[in-house]
This record gives sequence, C-alpha cells and structure tokens, in this order.
Amino acid sequence: MGGASRNERRRRQGEAVRRDAPKAARPAEPARPDRRVRVALIVSTVIVVLFVAVFIALNRPWASAERAAATYPVAVDGVVVVAGQASAPVTIDVYEDYLCPFCERLETRSGDDLTTALNEGRVKVNYHALTILDARTSPPGYSTLAANAALCAVPAGIWPAYHQRLFADQPAEGSAGLTAAELTATGTELGAGPGFGECVAANANAAAINAATEAAAANPALQTDGQFGTPTVAVGGHKIDVSGSDWVQDVLPAS
Repeated sequence: MGGASRNERRRRQGEAVRRDAPKAARPAEPARPDRRVRVALIVSTVIVVLFVAVFIALNRPWASAERAAATYPVAVDGVVVVAGQASAPVTIDVYEDYLCPFCERLETRSGDDLTTALNEGRVKVNYHALTILDARTSPPGYSTLAANAALCAVPAGIWPAYHQRLFADQPAEGSAGLTAAELTATGTELGAGPGFGECVAANANAAAINAATEAAAANPALQTDGQFGTPTVAVGGHKIDVSGSDWVQDVLPAS
C-alpha cells in the first residue's frame, strides 16, 4: 500500500474517532432567581428603608416642630418668662435648666400639652430658667448664657419657638456648650432682629438669674427630702409630681 493510501486511511480513522468522542459538557449557567423571589426581595428592602426613615424622623430632636403654633402672650417679669393670660385659672411654675437632660425630656413629653392649654387660656406658666448646671460645661457658664438668651427672645418675639429650640439643640453635659454666636444664629433663624444678638452677647441678666437660682434652691416648698433639682414644677407654690404623662391635664380645672 502506498504512502498516500496509508495517510488517507489514517485521516479517515481520526475523523471517525473525533465524531465518536463524547462532547465536553458545557459549564452549567448559574441558576437565575425566580422573578417572584426578586420582587419579594425588592419589596422587603423598600419596607426596611421606609421603616428606618420614619424611625429617624420621629426620633430627631426637632421632630416636635409640628407643635401647634403658640398664640398665647409672653412677657418678662424680672428674670421669669410669664406665658399665657393673667386671668388663667391655674398658674404653673416650671423651674428648668437648659443643660438639664431631664428638663429636655419634660419639654418633649409635655410641651404640646402646655402649648394647647396656654393657647386656650386655661393656664398661665411662669418659666424660671436656672443655672444649677453652670459648672457642667467647659468653660463653665452655658446655663446662664442660655437662660439670658431665652429672656432676650421675649422682646424679640420668638420666645415659644426659641424655648423649644434650646432644648432641641441641647448640648451634652461636659461639652463646650453653645456659644453666644450660635445662640444668636438660632434666634436669627427664627426671625429675631439685630438687637437680639447684642442682648445675648451682653449676658446682662446673669447676676439676677444666679440670684433667682439660689432663691429657688433654698425654698423648702420646692424641695424633695431637702434637695432641689431641675426640672421642678409647682402649682400653687408647691412642688407636684410630673412623672405621669397626663400631669398637665390633671392640674387643669374641669372644662
């Protein structure tokens, strides 16, 4: 047999082997998730995102911005902010410190109820801003500075909103506190004129505020077991329990 014939026979045998050889398995494609599963995952993600957004919104310090607008009159008597009608049947005295976290909680919990009662003329509230936590900032003195700024907010026509913001923006104990410039910026944001900043920077009520703090702390009617602290709330000159959520309604006369 010639070489050409042998080569032709080998070529044909090779083709036969290649035709009969098993084909290599193609790699399996990754399984695609069911469309319903993908939709469920998307819906679940959206629900979680919405839940987180609502939680954050409800727990922001400024979440109480939806409070009913204050329509009650406000005046200053010495270093006390007098809110509400003089003819109101009930007078409440609130002793607070703008650095006091428990005062912030009281404002958050009961501020709406007090605003409603003040608007309706059912109560008058004397707000006493004190300085018992003056030493708890570095440098000391934030409680006095904030109390003075709150007094400045009355003639500026922004006291209800400014009072609320002082607690919403409350610095932590041990911090530097807010500066006079920062307190002024808040007032300007709320609509105060240029005279407000001058009043805040002067801090002219500091001595009188400190004297009022000492007088309140020494008043036995405002003490518990010989101790005075903030917040303290009094009706008829005597301290009351404000641990319950309905304490404002409890002190109001029956309608």
